[in-house]
Amino acid sequence: MALTVAVQMDPIQAIRIAGDTTFALMLEAQARGHRLLYYTPDRLSMQGRRVVARVEPVTVQDVEGAHAVLGPIERIELTQADVVLMRQDPPFDMAYITATHMLEAITSETLVVNNPAEVRNAPEKLFVLDFPELMPPTLISRDRAEIEAFRKEHGTIAMKPLHGHGGAAVFRVTEDDPNFGSMFDLFSVTFREQWVVQRFLDKVSEGDKRIILVDGEPMGAINRVPAKGDIRSNMVRGGAAGASDLTDREREICATIGPELKRRGLILVGIDVIDGHLTEINVTSPTGIRAIKRLGGPDLAVSVWDAIEGRLGRS
Repeated sequence: MALTVAVQMDPIQAIRIAGDTTFALMLEAQARGHRLLYYTPDRLSMQGRRVVARVEPVTVQDVEGAHAVLGPIERIELTQADVVLMRQDPPFDMAYITATHMLEAITSETLVVNNPAEVRNAPEKLFVLDFPELMPPTLISRDRAEIEAFRKEHGTIAMKPLHGHGGAAVFRVTEDDPNFGSMFDLFSVTFREQWVVQRFLDKVSEGDKRIILVDGEPMGAINRVPAKGDIRSNMVRGGAAGASDLTDREREICATIGPELKRRGLILVGIDVIDGHLTEINVTSPTGIRAIKRLGGPDLAVSVWDAIEGRLGRS
């Protein structure tokens, strides 16, 4: 049976479809005969407990620059949709949090992927702290004395903003780095919240693996290797992706966190693993599906829609 699928995302005209996971999900939904509606978060409104959006019917094709054809704008109650894909990119700021509250109001009638309450309650660099045995030593703080003590204990550290994304503002700081004071000052005036401080993992030079879990099960992975002279492996920062299988340690990590992801209704999740250490659990708008397929892996958009339809009893 065809579903009505509303996709809450960034402006569709501006996406780069070759690596866009949201677009892959839209292509698969359309191939299954589902009706697609598109809107940006600024078109989301709430009156009482009624959530409405001004949406545009959309058809998609895998042709860069001609990838979306939009129909006339309609105003609908979002409970008219069977599924809402919450797929706008971070930053995970108050606008993002507000959107989760609004979408939470429709979850008794409409399946929102991922569950908006759990997206709100599982910030990507904090949720991971539920599994300290899987992580490198990690401190969440903006207190200089705490950070300096952590750096003295662990030597070289990585510092990054708690709600950053895409590898922005990630720094490697050695134990005796003379730039630490200036970096601390910069972070202090730039970020109001605490920061992430982790023992630096030297083997990041060999890759930062992105593993995609669907309904708690690992389904595919790519290994992202930083560009020469950089520590950031994100593909938007010049990282190179290669095909990859899972190690026994990585399967252990997935088996540990998978049941909790499923319980929380986090259907599509991307985790980051460096040298056998879990560093992030990405639940907002995880990417990697198109890269995995391009490098010879499975089409995980199929797996995601199988899981969604299964949740709705349509499989």
